[in-house]
Amino acid sequence: MASLPTVQPDITLLLDIDGVIREATLSPAMSGESVSDWLGRPWVEIAGDVGADKVKRMVEDARLSGISAFRQINQRFPSGLEIPMEFTTVLLGGRAGMLAVGKNLQAVAELQSRLIAAQQTMERDYWKLREIETRYRLVFDASNEAVLIVSAANLRILEANRAASVALNSAQRRNEDISGRELLHDVAAQDREAVRDMLSRVKEKGKALSILVHLGPEARPWMLRGSLMTSEPGPVFLLQFTPAASNPLESRQRQHPTIETLIDRVPDGFVAIDEIGIIQQANQAFLDLVQVGSKGSVLGETLSRWLSQPGADTSALLANVQKHGSVRLFTTTIRGELGTETEIEISASLDDNKPPYVGVLMRNVARRLAARGETDLLRTALGSVSEQIGKSSLRKLVKNTVSIVEQHYVKEALELAGGNRTATAELLGLSRQSLYAKLNRYGLDDKGPDTGETSED
Repeated sequence: MASLPTVQPDITLLLDIDGVIREATLSPAMSGESVSDWLGRPWVEIAGDVGADKVKRMVEDARLSGISAFRQINQRFPSGLEIPMEFTTVLLGGRAGMLAVGKNLQAVAELQSRLIAAQQTMERDYWKLREIETRYRLVFDASNEAVLIVSAANLRILEANRAASVALNSAQRRNEDISGRELLHDVAAQDREAVRDMLSRVKEKGKALSILVHLGPEARPWMLRGSLMTSEPGPVFLLQFTPAASNPLESRQRQHPTIETLIDRVPDGFVAIDEIGIIQQANQAFLDLVQVGSKGSVLGETLSRWLSQPGADTSALLANVQKHGSVRLFTTTIRGELGTETEIEISASLDDNKPPYVGVLMRNVARRLAARGETDLLRTALGSVSEQIGKSSLRKLVKNTVSIVEQHYVKEALELAGGNRTATAELLGLSRQSLYAKLNRYGLDDKGPDTGETSED
């Protein structure tokens, strides 16, 4: 049978029947202390003022019952060091005396101190969290914005402040708790798909553009923005609803809905912005330019999100409009959400409302620039004819000019028809024989196979 491990006490004291120390032994862990001065002295003298009574009781208990209970004292050593110790005393029998064994409790005391410090730290942190939660609750409930915390898993409302309850309930039931209700139940039917799309973008990217939604039984307009927060047992959406600004522009649109419809049908992009560039209204042509699917995704955003060319951005546009009252032929580039860039020409005007609004009309001039490039090519080709003035007769100058223009348009028609000579002849209003003669004259008869001809021709 394997021998059991033995544990050596930190201090072993051999006492006579009166409690006087005859021998003292220290463990290797305490070998740095010298206890030779203890020999011949009563144990109560070296136990300190507080520990002397406990030592007396241990000695008396050992005499009466043969063993004493464990008691803790602060043992004072000759070096002046005091160490918390736990002692018990055993009677050796007869007049042989007693044996006192002690265990060092310093490590235990340090652990207890750490435990107490940790408990105090936890308690302080707990009260800090309670204070933060109280402040959060006060801000949450006092906010003029409607704020909802919604589960990302099933879109059910977990928490709502008073403003949110008022926004989503009818006038007769404004104080009704809306926790547990599904968010989309309180969103107007025409806006639900836009809300789903926005929340999907928030879930993927952490945030998304604000959108315009209509809430509650009265379908009031609100600007919705959201963010994603980690939580237990799963992520949640923090949704903030700001009342849509009531301004003269909206009032006029409500009074004249046909005007809004008319603006929406204008083929050029149109936006109405405030004095800092926030979009208040936009038509479908503008949505096409910036490649956004719904009008609610651009309302409340700054025009500079898409118009940010240095020297020709929203700031420069607003500065010119405020200085002159209107702007014409303001050329810049607008960038779409899918990465396309479109050359546009802006006309803008400032109204007389307080605060003022700016109407901005954006015209796509990319095709015009392409046509201008074509005209420039023709002008360059005709430049050589102008240089012949004074060197050639008028009749010859006219003939050369006609040849250059004719060659240019024959070439353009051939390219438009994809090399099909029959289609090219139809575009130019010529017979095929006349077209062949011109192609041969201008060296354009090697443009490829004529897929439009038949064998009988």
